[in-house]
Amino acid sequence: MTVMPKWADVILVPLISLFLALAISALVILAIGEDPVEAVQLMIEGSVGSIRGWGYTLYYTTNFIFTGLAVSVAFHARLFNIGGEGQASLGGLGVALVLLFLPWPHWTVALFAAMLGGAAFGALWALIPAWLQAKRGSHIVITTIMFNFIAAGLLNYMLSYTLKPAGSGDPASAKFSPSYDLPTLNSILTDLGIQAARDDSVNVTFLIALLACVLVWVLMWRTRLGYEIRAFGHSETAAKYAGISPLKITVIAMLISGGLAGLMAINTVMGEAERLVLNSTGGAGFIGIAVALMGRSHPIGVLLAALLFGFLYQGGAELSLWTSIPAQLIVVVQALVILFTGALDNMVRMPIERMFLAMRRG
Repeated sequence: MTVMPKWADVILVPLISLFLALAISALVILAIGEDPVEAVQLMIEGSVGSIRGWGYTLYYTTNFIFTGLAVSVAFHARLFNIGGEGQASLGGLGVALVLLFLPWPHWTVALFAAMLGGAAFGALWALIPAWLQAKRGSHIVITTIMFNFIAAGLLNYMLSYTLKPAGSGDPASAKFSPSYDLPTLNSILTDLGIQAARDDSVNVTFLIALLACVLVWVLMWRTRLGYEIRAFGHSETAAKYAGISPLKITVIAMLISGGLAGLMAINTVMGEAERLVLNSTGGAGFIGIAVALMGRSHPIGVLLAALLFGFLYQGGAELSLWTSIPAQLIVVVQALVILFTGALDNMVRMPIERMFLAMRRG
């Protein structure tokens, strides 16, 4: 019998961890001579206080949903995929190659093809570390970190010498065809007869991210494969005894994880930049680790955690724009959230478990 109810593990523990992280962040803001209350108000106004703010918040949220789901699927197989950044970068290369060199009749067809290209390149970039872990015993953390650097170098080379248009000094690919432009949520609402304030920062990829949450939930909790992945993650010895192949689960889990990370490129490459540029991921692959930790590797938790980090990213940008608080402070806040939800999880969890145990005995 578990000491703590499921709702407390999923909701109460992360909320308390978040509160502690924000409380310490407030002390940091006080230490640099700024008002934390005013800072919070500015962050709220800049991220969720207007249609424009919501647009950018949901744009970042979309990125973090994909990378958070990617890390979560690997977590369930007891695999720590640190390579989301590289897998998303190579996913962007797959999207660019599909859209630059193959003709498509409509944006819907181009979107489907780009999703296949992004997912395939991201999955293939995760395949090699997965095979090395399963067959050679190479630690997945080390190999995925190394592959992040390899992906960055490969992308730099492709954009500097292969995909860069002739005569251009910018290390970026050519623009995609205007017919491939993704519709924004604002245009979708307008087509449905709903008048909204104009904002083009969040596109249809957000809906795809929500669908990905549903599909990952179905995969992990309603399919045999998902059961095998979770069983392998809980106990490799027991899973092998039950006839589950460690090689199969390691490879499949990492392929799914890399594919989800690669799908993030639909938002950043096809939706926002409309071409492939350097550093299009913007660190979202690493933020996905925090999102998965805070969301307890559950799609609903990942969605809520991604929304929180989207709020932090957009709110932090507004904070650095309108105050003397440096933009690096938001990195401190993110680090504190990761610290309390990850490394110091037991510091919050154990007192709550003792509280519920005392209530049960009483």
